[in-house]
Amino acid sequence: MACFDLNCRRCPRLAAFLNDLTGQHPKYWNKPVPPFGAAAARLLIVGLAPGRHGANATGRPFTGDFAGLLLYRTLHELGLSSAPESASVDDGLELIACRITNAVKCLPPQNKPTTAEVNTCNTYLAAELESLPSGAVVLALGTVAHRAVLRATGFRQADRPFAHGAVHRLGEDRWLVDSYHCSRYNTQTRRLTPEMFRAALLEAKRLALATP
Repeated sequence: MACFDLNCRRCPRLAAFLNDLTGQHPKYWNKPVPPFGAAAARLLIVGLAPGRHGANATGRPFTGDFAGLLLYRTLHELGLSSAPESASVDDGLELIACRITNAVKCLPPQNKPTTAEVNTCNTYLAAELESLPSGAVVLALGTVAHRAVLRATGFRQADRPFAHGAVHRLGEDRWLVDSYHCSRYNTQTRRLTPEMFRAALLEAKRLALATP
């Protein structure tokens, strides 16, 4: 199974929603959003799904929406991005030793995928995780991403509960680090502060670099 399919229409509700949006926003991407970054990166960041006026518009994860502001700024601070802001796919920004993907590759209505849609898209995430090099680290942004990673790797949710800053082993040579999602709601309510997010990302980077 490939880790991405631009022509995927396996979820009827999502496919119909994207078709409707193409009429409303003909210049938007309005397709499954591909992962961004080198396939062999040791650090994989997993979000929830593309944002309506962000990744679904631009075709790059966390690009053009509020959630991407904190993510790319922090990546740049930690030397994982060539620039602190991701505005468009042709802005020249490059990721350094990391990769960004989503648990669900298509924009869902109200940004809420169903369980069936998350599970259907999980085959792509499983293939992507399988392709990661030994010693790789996954940073899950939010509970949906956390659960999707565990499902894709075959580990039980009960054994690895989500908590911001938690670190879980994924077998002998891989790690899962949890963070609250860098959404507008979480950052504006201070559930997630820049300092909290930086600490989680820094730990993920440290683990990724620590394993030879």
